[in-house]
Amino acid sequence: MFSRYLALPFIPGAHEVVVFCAAMCGACLGFLWFNAYPAQVFMGDVGALALGAALGTVAVIVRQEIVLFVMGGLFVMEALSVMIQVTSFKLTGRRVFRMAPLHHHYELKGWKETQVVVRFWIITMMLVLAGLSTIKLR
Repeated sequence: MFSRYLALPFIPGAHEVVVFCAAMCGACLGFLWFNAYPAQVFMGDVGALALGAALGTVAVIVRQEIVLFVMGGLFVMEALSVMIQVTSFKLTGRRVFRMAPLHHHYELKGWKETQVVVRFWIITMMLVLAGLSTIKLR
């Protein structure tokens, strides 16, 4: 009924995914509370990879893979920076960035850690707004 009213595609079983996403959001907010500068708790690879896998799975379930690619554009840029750095170094022996992933490159250029974080937040917010703006285009 709501999807028809809002002119959005109906996805059967999406209400279970909403509960899972709400639990994930709550866990992330609890983590971020203690991860604010100066961080007391660090996520590490296990948490980051599990979170990424959960986001990818949710995107596949609701058939919004391209929107996830747009909204997670900063994560894509971080991963691509590592791939570019490794490929360039293996083929030419030269580095494209001072250090990969991309956020370390900016830290070595002289940006403070908090500057990098806030600017990456701004980029992510703009990408998420761009992704959300495509909801009605389908």
